[in-house]
Amino acid sequence: MLDALSVPLVLAQQAKLSPMWLGVGVLVVLGLVLLAFFVSYGALWLKALLSGCYTGVSRIVGMRLRGVDPHTLINARIMAHMAGIQVNDDLLEAHYLARGNVPNVIRAIIAANKAQITLTFDRACAIDLAGRDVLDAVRTSVNPRVIDCPSGQGGRTTVDAVARDGIQVKARARVTVRANLDRLVGGATEETVVARVGEGIVSAIGSANSYKQVLENPDTISKAVLKKGLDSMTAFEILSIDIADVDVGDNIGAKLQADQAEADVRVARAKAEERRAAAAANVVENEALVVENRSKVVLAEAEVPKALAQALREGNLGVMDYYNLKNVQADTDMRHSIAGDAPTSGDRQPG
Repeated sequence: MLDALSVPLVLAQQAKLSPMWLGVGVLVVLGLVLLAFFVSYGALWLKALLSGCYTGVSRIVGMRLRGVDPHTLINARIMAHMAGIQVNDDLLEAHYLARGNVPNVIRAIIAANKAQITLTFDRACAIDLAGRDVLDAVRTSVNPRVIDCPSGQGGRTTVDAVARDGIQVKARARVTVRANLDRLVGGATEETVVARVGEGIVSAIGSANSYKQVLENPDTISKAVLKKGLDSMTAFEILSIDIADVDVGDNIGAKLQADQAEADVRVARAKAEERRAAAAANVVENEALVVENRSKVVLAEAEVPKALAQALREGNLGVMDYYNLKNVQADTDMRHSIAGDAPTSGDRQPG
């Protein structure tokens, strides 16, 4: 211990400085440190002290060393204290280090407390860390929000459906919802609510026997949609569904029937063309067969003179028989000539 205390004295003697001047230097350094602290955090420390939320200097320094902004946490703590809400400093620091919005969480808890809505600090932190605006959720729970269905995204302004009589009905609804804080973490968002309501409107219109029923009683759509419990597993509670506008669209049934008839005509035309092509092919085949048979007849007729000559040589046919045959042939040709017909090859016996 004596050796440790003698070191500054030795250094002072070597630097030719007295221990008194060394103490003065230490005091000056400490004074500058304290002056810098009070310049940076003096007003904050005094503000916390006067607000009844005393925070020690060591606590403020510890916040800065842990990477926590003392201004944010102390102001949030003062806000909660003035509203009569007690929060733990360590929990506030933990939420800040988790990249949470500490002032927004405190404001949400204060707003819920004033509205007599149960919202614990842990649930508020969970909602905030989930990426939701917890203060906006509390406001929506107090003051319900109106959502348009459809939302207008994608250029659609109405929900289109077809009744049983084939007439298209265009509807536009306004959905009043209230935030459900218990299901805000993990619950479906507004897009899911809009999609479910649109699906319910399409189903309600499609189950109507006629578009006239929808036009006469638009509230039947909202009643049918509300019965489905579309807010299940969502972050909202549907309070009401109001049909803002209903209009008549096209006659979809007639268009579908016309399209079907046109398709049937095209099919019939295709089948008729197929039959025509088959008939044309059959005609060509028959013509070819006729030409083939005629060629066979010509070949057969070419054998007749040979057969007559062979019969004459062998004595099976006499000369008078041959002339009689020629006379018959000439007589036949004359008759055809008088009638205006050309003799067929089968009617003429070549000489």
